[in-house]
Amino acid sequence: MVRSPRATLAYAVRNPRSFDIAVLIVAISAACSAGFLMTRVGQLAALDQQVRQLESFGFAITDDTYQQLRGVVPYRPLVSAAFIVIGWPILWIASALLLQWFGNRIAETRATFPQVLTVVVHASAILALRAVLTAPVNYARESLGGATSLRSVMPAFGESTFTGRLLGAVDLFAVWWLVLIALGLSILYHARTLPIARWLFGAYAGGAAVLALTQALRGGV
Repeated sequence: MVRSPRATLAYAVRNPRSFDIAVLIVAISAACSAGFLMTRVGQLAALDQQVRQLESFGFAITDDTYQQLRGVVPYRPLVSAAFIVIGWPILWIASALLLQWFGNRIAETRATFPQVLTVVVHASAILALRAVLTAPVNYARESLGGATSLRSVMPAFGESTFTGRLLGAVDLFAVWWLVLIALGLSILYHARTLPIARWLFGAYAGGAAVLALTQALRGGV
């Protein structure tokens, strides 16, 4: 998917098979995430992330709230792994159903659900790569999240500003994932990649903008 994405996706469309690669992606991602959160650095980073997230939504962190958050930290590795193992397949299936429904309505070519699901899952190999790369980076930064956000390459904007929150909500690997999905769908539906990518990027950008605006309003910015 990194060196020859078009050839890989073209083969996947002709031979729809997603279970084995899905298991591999989930296993790698869950192991990297849970492994980092089992370290002391990861636990402190998870606690700091929880505090900052609540504060970004306008919540005041009292001593009791802080102690409650500390009590949850030991369970974060299990929660994170469970979210990946359970949540990602649900996301893949829901995304494939939506993309198939939309694609079959506007395109002349008809695609099967296994074909669309194969595109989504194969594109998600990039997310496993992200997990492998960010685990040591987060450990070195002593921080959780944000290592692959757009704000990490554009640090001039403050974290508390709307622009900073918007850039922080855009993950570069998620953008890469969408590009690969658009490429796979263009192969599947015999269509141009750019129009498909525009629709996907528009939906993603809209979600990021809503999240950033919500945080800015609740945070009093």
